[in-house]
Amino acid sequence: MAESYSDLDPQETQEWLDALDAVLAQEGTERAHYLLEQLVDKARRSGAYLPYKANTAYVNTIPRHQEEHTPGDPELEWKIRSLVRWNALAMVVRANRKSSELGGHIATFASAATLYDVGFNHFFHAPTAEHGGDLVYIQGHAAPGVYARAYLEGRLTEQQLDHFRQEIAHEDGLSSYPHPWLMPDFWQFPTVSMGLGPLMAIYQARFMKYLNDRGIINATHRKVWAFMGDGEMDEPESLGAIALAAREKLDNLIFVVNCNLQRLDGPVRGNSSIIQELEADFRGSGWNVIKVIWGSAWDPLLAADKDGLLRKRMEEAVDGEYQNFKAKGGAYTREYFFGKYPELKAMVANMTDEDIWRLNRGGHDPHKVYAAYAAAMRHTGQPTVILAKTVKGYGMGPAGEGQNITHQQKKMGTEDLRSFKRRFNIPIADEQIADAPYYRPAENSPEIQYLQQCRQALGGYLPARQRKARPLNLPPLDDLFGTVLAGSGDREQSTTMVFVRLLTALTRDKNLGRHIVPIVPDESRTFGMEGMFRQLGIYSSQGQLYEPQDADQLMYYREDKQGQILQEGINEAGAFSSWMAAGTAYSNHGVIMIPFFIFYSMFGFQRVGDLAWAAGDMQVRGFLIGGTAGRTTLAGEGLQHQDGHSLLQAATIPNCISYDPCFGYEMAVIIHDGLRRMVSEQEDVFYYITAMNENYLQPEMPKESGIQEGILKGLYRLKTSALQDAKKVQLIGSGTILREVIEAAALLAQDFNIAADIWSATSFNELRREGLDVQRWNLLNPEKKARKTYVEQCFQDCKSPIIAATDYIKLMADQIRPFLTQPYYVLGTDGFGRSDTRKNLRRFFEVDRYYIAVTALKALADAGEISPRKVTDALKKYKLDVNKPNPSRV
Repeated sequence: MAESYSDLDPQETQEWLDALDAVLAQEGTERAHYLLEQLVDKARRSGAYLPYKANTAYVNTIPRHQEEHTPGDPELEWKIRSLVRWNALAMVVRANRKSSELGGHIATFASAATLYDVGFNHFFHAPTAEHGGDLVYIQGHAAPGVYARAYLEGRLTEQQLDHFRQEIAHEDGLSSYPHPWLMPDFWQFPTVSMGLGPLMAIYQARFMKYLNDRGIINATHRKVWAFMGDGEMDEPESLGAIALAAREKLDNLIFVVNCNLQRLDGPVRGNSSIIQELEADFRGSGWNVIKVIWGSAWDPLLAADKDGLLRKRMEEAVDGEYQNFKAKGGAYTREYFFGKYPELKAMVANMTDEDIWRLNRGGHDPHKVYAAYAAAMRHTGQPTVILAKTVKGYGMGPAGEGQNITHQQKKMGTEDLRSFKRRFNIPIADEQIADAPYYRPAENSPEIQYLQQCRQALGGYLPARQRKARPLNLPPLDDLFGTVLAGSGDREQSTTMVFVRLLTALTRDKNLGRHIVPIVPDESRTFGMEGMFRQLGIYSSQGQLYEPQDADQLMYYREDKQGQILQEGINEAGAFSSWMAAGTAYSNHGVIMIPFFIFYSMFGFQRVGDLAWAAGDMQVRGFLIGGTAGRTTLAGEGLQHQDGHSLLQAATIPNCISYDPCFGYEMAVIIHDGLRRMVSEQEDVFYYITAMNENYLQPEMPKESGIQEGILKGLYRLKTSALQDAKKVQLIGSGTILREVIEAAALLAQDFNIAADIWSATSFNELRREGLDVQRWNLLNPEKKARKTYVEQCFQDCKSPIIAATDYIKLMADQIRPFLTQPYYVLGTDGFGRSDTRKNLRRFFEVDRYYIAVTALKALADAGEISPRKVTDALKKYKLDVNKPNPSRV
């Protein structure tokens, strides 16, 4: 609007501008900003339409005269940075000379080297007795540069660099990207699945505030730094939680977006400006935005730009053009950037093409970057994002600098290496350059001494990961969960309510209580957890500034700055990120926290599977509770809500331990053992446990020996049939379908005189894992006595057919088929869910007691033990429609 408005009174306009200059000179920017805001407010109140504009000019946010100067030695830092660049490049080039299969990335770190270098030299604080340490989320594709710096620091050897992306062939191989599972003493955060790093960083910063506000840690002066690329910001997760960061005033959070203007295939925003777009996104959400666009070489030109024509040209050019200006050299830039306006072309008339090409971008200028970081560190009340403009493949020259191919570039020829060596003054002889050798100065060299001094001043090396924290005392099972083990008496309860009872017991324990972190995505009332609102409080960084509507009720909605519950709203990805932050507190904050995240099971792994995989990589320790689980157990909600496969999704994560308990005592045993493994023994696993919303009597835990062991291994005999001299089957059930199995056994005995032993399968996933381990051992030890799987041991004295029924797709129970020699039949809930009663749903999906009984009879008929006529009789007796469509296809 302003750009198209014709100035009707230039003299008046100048008077206003002169007045503003006077205020800036005499009273400062804050006073000027206040007056401008008052003028805008007055105009709007007077009826003027003044749309909000979240963008500022396409120049650096911090004026040159306000830049804080680096306290370091710029010359030594340039030398160190150049060596890091070279060694990062050499590592990738050497790996791909061994095999082009290994891959690797040069261009990302080449563009971001200065951004990391300034941070490592002056800002990223390691944990010490006085400082809890900063948390740095490294952009995944920049990993080679972090390895190269660790090599100069003496933390990695030349041999390890030569084993980049060769983790099987060499025990000391370096992982492709930041993977804590593969390098547990080095990497802290898996970030290469783009978009997850920004999201995790936001919730990590918020959880740090949570721990501080609850008095569990002192997070003063600690920062969360998150590095990401501009192309990565297209991922919904990257920007999805930035409003929360602003709302929570996370001034301990600093985003650094490497705006090299390119993604994998081409420009991020070829026809516009990604920096201006991101500025509007973040500023509009309430962030402090610092743009670092132009390097110091531009300062004289900008100072000479009295009429603003250079600034205008900067804003006119789109990112696709800026890519060309770097890729095609100084002469091209003279003609197509400055040459658009004669005045600008005259401005650079005395500059050579080389001078023009060397007009650097802000993200490659350590002075500009330092000033931005220093300003971000000082800023309070808001999170900060630094938008740093760089060149992708910086330093690669014709091999890839600013070119669309650069992301995939993994090899460089001798001449390209020689050119890189000369540009960055790498002290390697020309006759050696073809080998791309690593270079590390002597230990007593000025470069290495300076590098070590910088890190010593900041408390030590980063990245570095802590594996253990001080363990917590875990009470015995009976002491902690005795009331649940005793059953519910004559009161019906769902396993969800049992879980709430277990969680309440944990929060009241003197050793564990304050370490429990209940997390819910706006479903507390669904899960019966509203009683915890008053008891524990919902965490709010502002406390509670209002009287809740239900203040006169016992279980009123209480927010508190020291609240224990994390109520994340309708936001599974955010809640899961909080769970990850809590479950890695042992490593990142030196204190064990025990997160319990309960959610609709259908909206867990299916919605945030990528985060769940990252949780395994990060070695998160905690409990995921899949509430309202089971395709037929969550009755009226229908297709989108009814879960028949989350346990199989959980099975894909190697260190996720998953269970589907039917009874409260099973859940108590499982959770207690999970606490033993994760809290006492600090094993790197996490748990997924389903919980149902169907109410029924919860029995007391059986007294027979081996019950606890069977629950944890995944299978135990719940009841042995009392029928004598009868045909026999074995019935297995899991979750609430176990109750249908129990009723089916009664039908078989009553209507057909068939005996049925009843087995509770708490985890087909764990049974399969144990079985595969045994099979593998037998394969690798052919001359030794073969071992038997746990499933085989359970049924070793049984020859009768086995029938398994679950509330999940048939593949769930099918997992143990390889370990059985008996005839094995599986019932499950394949197909889309739908709305109806549990009774009708179970009949529809063919997992109710009648289908289980008929399947058992068919198994006996197949074995020749009874006549097929009995199966037909049962179909008629139980009114099962033989012409009914297959539920998996309707």
